[in-house]
Amino acid sequence: MSGDIQRVYLVTGAGSGIGAAVCRRLAGPGIGLLVHTGSKRDKAVTVAEECAAKGAVCHVALGDMSAPETAAMLVADCQKHFGRLDGLIANAGFADRRTVQELDEDGLDRSLDVILRGSFRLAKAAHPLLAQSTTGRIVTVSSFVAHVFRLDGDAFTASAAAKGGLEALTRSLAAQFAPQGITVNAVVPGYVQKDAVSGHSSLDDSRWKQAIARIPLGRLGRPDDVAAMISLLAGPEGGYITGQAIHVDGGLTL
Repeated sequence: MSGDIQRVYLVTGAGSGIGAAVCRRLAGPGIGLLVHTGSKRDKAVTVAEECAAKGAVCHVALGDMSAPETAAMLVADCQKHFGRLDGLIANAGFADRRTVQELDEDGLDRSLDVILRGSFRLAKAAHPLLAQSTTGRIVTVSSFVAHVFRLDGDAFTASAAAKGGLEALTRSLAAQFAPQGITVNAVVPGYVQKDAVSGHSSLDDSRWKQAIARIPLGRLGRPDDVAAMISLLAGPEGGYITGQAIHVDGGLTL
């Protein structure tokens, strides 16, 4: 089966939202997908089944991205199941809205561990396999909270620090990996609604109305809006784009 596969992608945080939408975008004949989730196994299995119906060969992997061993385990799974890796989409993460006064060091460490250290470990572990690909790609998923700070009470202190660091890491990796032909870019979503089955999020309607009022295009982003850019950067067509942080936010950061 692996001999029929032309490209293999590892997508973290793929049980729902942007990660799931990326998998659906990438899925098709000749594509191998390692669908990662931290704890949403049932949802990840559903995503894998949807992608398999499009012709992709899929495997589901569980792992806490804050654990030091998870990144190497995921890359080893790609080697085991597919014998290669062509694209890494580092999407796993979460939002922490706490202010600096509300946040403790454990909370800060959790964001840094999952978002920043997790992506660092993934890139380092994946580099040898990506270097063997003729079209190696890394796409990290940042956030508008590393760029917009006046948010009417929402501070995102830990998230902003982790995502800001992630963008700097992305550019550093791009410079270091370019000699092997590996491109490394960040996609920076704005406010993005969750999957239709789960609603927007824990924010109440008034907070979402405030958010939408900040967006020039007048609507929330959809997971597939972001996935469309990620799939471009992760595919063969993205071969001359590297070291960039590309905003997909409806104009929020204008």
